[in-house]
Amino acid sequence: MECWGRMLRAFLSGPGRRGGSAYSSWRPHRPVPGLLNATELVSHWTAIFEKEGIPEAQESSEYIVAHVLGAKTFQSLRPVLRTQPLTPWQLQRIQELSSCRLQRTPVQYILGEWDFQGLSLKMAPPVFIPRPETEELVEWVLEEVAQRPHAVGAQGGPFILEVGCGSGAISLSLLSQLPQSRVIAVDKGEASICLTRENAQRLRLQDRIWIVPLDVTLEGSWAHLLSWGPMDLVVSNPPYVFHQDMEQLAPEILSYEDPAALDGGEKGMDIITHILALAPRLLKDSGSIFLEVDPRHPELVGGWLQSRPDLSLELVAVRKDFCGRMELELAMWLTPDLTAALTYSGQQGEEAMKAFLPLEPGSCSS
Repeated sequence: MECWGRMLRAFLSGPGRRGGSAYSSWRPHRPVPGLLNATELVSHWTAIFEKEGIPEAQESSEYIVAHVLGAKTFQSLRPVLRTQPLTPWQLQRIQELSSCRLQRTPVQYILGEWDFQGLSLKMAPPVFIPRPETEELVEWVLEEVAQRPHAVGAQGGPFILEVGCGSGAISLSLLSQLPQSRVIAVDKGEASICLTRENAQRLRLQDRIWIVPLDVTLEGSWAHLLSWGPMDLVVSNPPYVFHQDMEQLAPEILSYEDPAALDGGEKGMDIITHILALAPRLLKDSGSIFLEVDPRHPELVGGWLQSRPDLSLELVAVRKDFCGRMELELAMWLTPDLTAALTYSGQQGEEAMKAFLPLEPGSCSS
């Protein structure tokens, strides 16, 4: 997961755009002759990926070879499988998947599955691929639930709303670790609704999750959620990329993932403000909100909240990820008994917060 985290950072910072010249150097490669073993195949495709400028070349080749041999990672392969010759079918399959990688298809889509919080989730384009930093958002939610026993529903566990469920990674992780919890997962994309439903069934969590097609930006779209009763938690990894930054995203993202799951509008705030505006209508008095945002958003969110005193929202805390990577988290008070939290990553995040809000005790600092 750490290697893939680095890969994702490379994707986010890499060059290329939809329909641009990012793939102009790609050309088909002939199948590898002879019955090579797994270790040799990794070296072979790593060299090709590096020559073609594929990010995290070795990790990509290791994941593909391991997948064809029936393992999650190359390191988990039994030693004998690393050195014995591969069959013609295995060689051909590795050739096919590696050719997809040369076209900058994300590894998760190539493999068709990916682990998140210990759960094996099906992945399929164009549904947004869950990132490692979002696992920390889930962990913080779990911490807050454990530390605030009053934040539970009538059936003994929190009642959770996820806005923009994608593959269902956040909702299903929370359901799996909070056995008494219930979730309503909403998304405006049909592909996301279908994939979340399939992952819920694969994990046998379908009895505690309601998956609803919903666009929170449409006037009155949230009204029928009121019939479910007030929520304990609202959780979301909303589209928060500034529109002008979209063209800077890597080819893996621009050409395969749904841009609607990434583009947050001019200042990345379009969906964020809708969620914050709706939250007081949907949450219990002791409820919480957790969002993932851009490092530039604390100041923007703070200014927006000052323009909406009717919401009684106030920023109160900030956290960094425990490894000291470029990720921060901040919290917001809706009322004295109503907490909301945002998590965001990026180099500018801590600097943006220094004059805005002190780091909470126990958080990482540089």
